[in-house]
Amino acid sequence: MEEDLKTSVKGQILSIKDLPTLPKVLDEVSRLVQDPNANTDEIAKIISRDQVLSAKVLKMVNSPVYGFPGRIGTVQHALVLLGFNVVRGIIISTSVFDMMIKAMEGLWEHSLGCALAANVVARAAGLADPEEYSVAGLLHDLGKVVAAVQMPELHEAVSQAVREQDLRWFEAERAVMGFGHDRINAWLARHWNLPGNIREGMSHHHSPETAQLYPETAAAVHIGDWIVRIYEYGTGGDDQAAVLSKKALDMLKLKLSDMDRILDEFAGQLAEVSDLDMA
Repeated sequence: MEEDLKTSVKGQILSIKDLPTLPKVLDEVSRLVQDPNANTDEIAKIISRDQVLSAKVLKMVNSPVYGFPGRIGTVQHALVLLGFNVVRGIIISTSVFDMMIKAMEGLWEHSLGCALAANVVARAAGLADPEEYSVAGLLHDLGKVVAAVQMPELHEAVSQAVREQDLRWFEAERAVMGFGHDRINAWLARHWNLPGNIREGMSHHHSPETAQLYPETAAAVHIGDWIVRIYEYGTGGDDQAAVLSKKALDMLKLKLSDMDRILDEFAGQLAEVSDLDMA
């Protein structure tokens, strides 16, 4: 019975391609990236054809979330500095922005805060390409949004379980559906051919020790999620106290004593991020 539910839910989730939220530009760009002869100029031109989208991409890459505040003037510059994976993640997140703010109040702010926190954690741990950790943080709760849009009845049942049984959203999902948004994230990430590190950050942030190839990404997103919950910036759907995995800290060779510095740095940048309006 549970397996039947999973199969039918997976079918509903993956019909996301029928939603008008992911711009056609993303398909074109993804195809071009596979072409060894393509260059960043051509990719930037395609993204820039969609003026609203390119404006949103530039607004996002110039926020403190990516560590280049106010210094990136063109989509091409963003591609050169941040790479296609980061820009693609930003396109996905800004494309589902309207859907996100309608689906769950406070989830966009929570996701944005997690992106910033994951970046701060990655830098503190001395990890390369901290911007990719930001993208995984930005997309870590995408499964909640897609479930809300594609399966409103199940989403409402999860919300009711949170309210009535005082559960965390993740626990309520598993109680109602038999699996959580981490599983939905894995389906979506495969469906959209997202790279392995971002996929594992999205799908293993609740249990980073289970990530097989990129445990550091999962650990950074896990700690980022904990940080943004501590500051109560936005909401992930419940008001339960955050739980920090000691294993996640160990994976990144961080100690509890490092968290004071990380929390201070996050707090210092949060005010700038909270002004970021993607509408």
